[in-house]
Amino acid sequence: MTAGGLTAQAVADLVGGRLLGDGDVRVDSIRPLSRAGPEALSFAVSARYATDLSRSRAGAVLIPEELAEGPSGPPARIVVRDPYQALVRVIRALFPVHTPESGIDPTARIGPGARLGPGVFIGPQVVLGRDVQLGARTRLAEHVSLGDGVVVGDDVVLGPGAVCYAGTRLGNRVVLKAGAVIGGDGFGYLSDGTGHIRIPHVGGCVLEDDVEIGSNTCIDRGSIDDTVIGRGTKVDNLVQVGHNVRIGERCLIMAGVGIAGSTRIGNDAILAGHVGVTDHLVIGDRAQIAAKSAVFGNVPAGSSLSGHPARPNRQFLRAQAAMYRLAPIVDKLEELVSDRSARA
Repeated sequence: MTAGGLTAQAVADLVGGRLLGDGDVRVDSIRPLSRAGPEALSFAVSARYATDLSRSRAGAVLIPEELAEGPSGPPARIVVRDPYQALVRVIRALFPVHTPESGIDPTARIGPGARLGPGVFIGPQVVLGRDVQLGARTRLAEHVSLGDGVVVGDDVVLGPGAVCYAGTRLGNRVVLKAGAVIGGDGFGYLSDGTGHIRIPHVGGCVLEDDVEIGSNTCIDRGSIDDTVIGRGTKVDNLVQVGHNVRIGERCLIMAGVGIAGSTRIGNDAILAGHVGVTDHLVIGDRAQIAAKSAVFGNVPAGSSLSGHPARPNRQFLRAQAAMYRLAPIVDKLEELVSDRSARA
């Protein structure tokens, strides 16, 4: 945390906002409106939070223009175009990320032929295989394991217990959170009636620049082609990406998603939590798939799908509404049948 916090005036200067009220108010924490005290910075994103804002005890608050003239509330208001974006900048200033000094822990094992860029940090019990390449300022937390020939770019952060198998290539500024497993063999077998024979996987696994992978997420290597995660894509915790999958740039893949082998996903797609995608499909650019949906067919670019099986969102909602209307109809039918039986 920044020593002493920030004054409201310093926050306004940092985010390019317009200060209303006391610029000397000092904040050293971030809290929601309902739980903020006099030393906390809070935020409101729209007029729907006007009542909460008026009751808040926060020392300062980030607000849009529509809330600038409220009659009561925190002693310092900072008017910004986008409170969310402004909040991110303030959080980074109040809570700067601690970067460990460069160096290699004496318990780490470095394989022959490894090449380490300047400023790298290698933590306790890290294992690097043969001919591993680490870019400048890369940071490996404890118990990271990199297989033979793994290539890692500059400014990469690998969390505790992250594993990259041989054939993995990570671009610049990639982040792997704790327990992520990259480049293991995919789930591929030939069945002959007497058992299941594993298909050898000789492809690679490529994570392009600025990709982030969540904890305990597994991304399989390709069988003969590469599995590729495109630049700027963010993958949440507990996601499974099968062999030969290719995900485009700037996608958001949320918790619990499963993507079967050889599926292609375009740029800027969003897959919400627990979406399931079968193999060999094509999901177009900017597609949005709602939580818990099951995708069994190709998805056109720009589509919004939901349901099981997934279908256009409006169609799914109409079907749901129709189903809910069935209950009173059934009740009415049962009443008519009962009346008719009684008269008989």
